[in-house]
Amino acid sequence: MENPSFDINSVMFRHEQPVQIRFNDVDVIGHVNNSIALSYYDLGKVAYFEAMGYKGIGSGDIDLVIVNVNVDYMIPIFMGDDIVVKTKVAGIGNKSVKLIQVIFDKKSQKIKSICRTVMCGFDPKTNTSLPISDEWRARIHNFEPDLA
Repeated sequence: MENPSFDINSVMFRHEQPVQIRFNDVDVIGHVNNSIALSYYDLGKVAYFEAMGYKGIGSGDIDLVIVNVNVDYMIPIFMGDDIVVKTKVAGIGNKSVKLIQVIFDKKSQKIKSICRTVMCGFDPKTNTSLPISDEWRARIHNFEPDLA
């Protein structure tokens, strides 16, 4: 993922989440504000994890927290765009999971932005990091069979 020759167009995404662009998402310039794009990526993450069989945020079923987010904005998102968030686990470490996501315009067939997120296993009772559980690893590998 950190390789400078990394080609986002070669990534096989198995999950995509349609996004409805709302009036309040658009700023005075006429495009979706960059901070709103982060909420679209969050929608994609939640739907991705639910597709793996997790009950969802707030259920106590997910023990990951975001520790780093980097977004490259390439093309503005406008009100009439038909966008989806595509999500994939790009790597699993001892205590971390790396996600790659794109906001993709289905009409123009162009990537609007790319998001790289690192999530860490977390125990809210002790406020400490946790290793990624075997259950998480199994679900991720079942959902992403090409993951090394």
